[in-house]
Amino acid sequence: MAPSLDRQGYWGRPTSTLDWCEENYVVSYYIAEFWNTVSNLIMILPPLYGALQTYRDGLEFRYTCSFLGLAAVGVGSWCFHMTLQYEMQLLDELPMIYSTCFFVYCLFECFKEKNTISFLTIMVLSVFSVSVSVVYLQWKEPVFHQVMYGALVAALVIRSLFIVTWVYPRLRSLSYISLGVFLLGFLLWNIDNLLCDSLRASRKTLPPGLGVVTQFHAWWHIFTGLGSYLHILLSLQIRLSYLKYRSKVKFLCGVWPTLHIEPQKTG
Repeated sequence: MAPSLDRQGYWGRPTSTLDWCEENYVVSYYIAEFWNTVSNLIMILPPLYGALQTYRDGLEFRYTCSFLGLAAVGVGSWCFHMTLQYEMQLLDELPMIYSTCFFVYCLFECFKEKNTISFLTIMVLSVFSVSVSVVYLQWKEPVFHQVMYGALVAALVIRSLFIVTWVYPRLRSLSYISLGVFLLGFLLWNIDNLLCDSLRASRKTLPPGLGVVTQFHAWWHIFTGLGSYLHILLSLQIRLSYLKYRSKVKFLCGVWPTLHIEPQKTG
């Protein structure tokens, strides 16, 4: 984590239990961690488009909720890194738990009839979410949150690898890309934490344009945002395959991956 020798800005002294490696209020007086803030756009705009697309396609509401959950994480993270206030930190961290529970529900309930609702799974995930929230609000230890989030992600990884290995091998590429991109973000998150002093020192010697590249927590947002988005696409393709829909990944403007459902043949 970053030393507490940063300048003061519009939001005052940080009250969050975490302060990342980006120097505070360097780019803007109104944004504590500029690059860690704007990098959240990847977790806001594409998921909103995905939510709108799934709604228009008439897909199950759980997938719209998954996209909206990811967008909520992006908004919360934007507010947290912009202000470094404890309340905004919770707006970032707790939705990470809630949205990932939506991911878990979708992936573990993918082999059911259309529009089937598993109240047992919902109850288990709700109890988990509430329990984590209550404990974290009382015991303000970020490692606890990170372990709980990691447990949910591990469940997703194990389940998705099982499905693409034994049920739908044709989806391996998307699964591996999603996992690889997410893990790359996780690697950069750890480097940012462990080598913060070295990264800060390097920014003083590098030109401003190159110094931005060393903002590894911002890269964590970009890669985990993309990895999570791709995971939702994977989950959707698994579900649509089970329901006998034909779907394929296409690239919006030749750049951003989106899922398109092909018209079903009649007669």
